Amino acid sequence: MMEGQHGEPVLSEFADDPDMSDLVGDFVGRMPERINALKSAFEAGDTEQVMRLAHQLKGSGGGYGFPLLTEVAGELEQKAKSAPASIDNIKTEFEAVLDVCRRMAA
Repeated sequence: MMEGQHGEPVLSEFADDPDMSDLVGDFVGRMPERINALKSAFEAGDTEQVMRLAHQLKGSGGGYGFPLLTEVAGELEQKAKSAPASIDNIKTEFEAVLDVCRRMAA
């Protein structure tokens, strides 16, 4: 797994691309909503919803230049798919996704 140092901003590969800066800014600006949705699903014990949200983050992470998000969200999605999929079994991957999401910057 690629490790960013905790606390360091996670920047988009498109940070210097003027054509992408507004799109990346919008994506990062909506991240608190995504974090809240992910936390709600996790706290409700809804592994199916956690898996769906992780899948969305995995796909959009790459599209907006955040390969670390794609990687950690993919790990969460895979772990949530595995049997037995329980909230306790995905806690580490869930926390890794939250950490990356919180550190994302446009």
